[in-house]
Amino acid sequence: MGKIFFSCLCCFFFCGGMTMAADNNFESDKIKTAQGDLVITCIGHATLMMSFGGKIIHIDPVTQMADYTKLPKADLILVTHEHPDHFDLKAIDVIKTGKTSIMTTETIAKQLPGSIVLKNGDEKTIIGLKIEAVPAYNIVHMRSPGFPYHAKGIGNGYIITFGDKRLYIAGDTENIPEMKRLRNIEIAFLPMNLPYTMTPEMVADAARAFRPKILYPYHYGNTDVSKLIDLLKNEKNIEVRVRKMM
Repeated sequence: MGKIFFSCLCCFFFCGGMTMAADNNFESDKIKTAQGDLVITCIGHATLMMSFGGKIIHIDPVTQMADYTKLPKADLILVTHEHPDHFDLKAIDVIKTGKTSIMTTETIAKQLPGSIVLKNGDEKTIIGLKIEAVPAYNIVHMRSPGFPYHAKGIGNGYIITFGDKRLYIAGDTENIPEMKRLRNIEIAFLPMNLPYTMTPEMVADAARAFRPKILYPYHYGNTDVSKLIDLLKNEKNIEVRVRKMM
């Protein structure tokens, strides 16, 4: 039976690799790699923060999710796409310094002079981390016929290599063919909310295809995460970790 981890935002204890971030009281997990510990802080919705090798990485920082004046400055900021629940100039302004690298899409780079553009399929090593940009788009869910919520070629997902561990942040996407072809993913963040991204069934389908060792559902809104847990309960090598990522 799959390993299921439940966490509560108000708990102040260590359990199954979970610690609590100070100040903003977010949940953090510590993952061991060949080059030291990776600390993943689940801030909320699609917003994450990671610490590795003395560097701080912010993903899709949004002021609604955190008081960024109380969080560490960024060595690297990754933004998946231009929607306001992922891209917030105010949050970026608070956490960036003169040495911060920002990697993002062509659309967002127009508003962030000096940022590094990654298109689907591009990869770049920065602050010692290999970053791969992968597709993120809708096939099924549409705003209107022929107009998907997320069009192909616009947004990015990212694969970040931390030591010997590859971590996949899917961005806003469905269980697209490119996702199913991924391999050697240790940790995956997959979105699960309608109508914008995936159903629990889509997430389970993707997880069975590329088999991450640790799966975090994120950006899940009001979706019942217990459905995903049930769908993957017999997958012995996929550990589902549920954090407060609505």
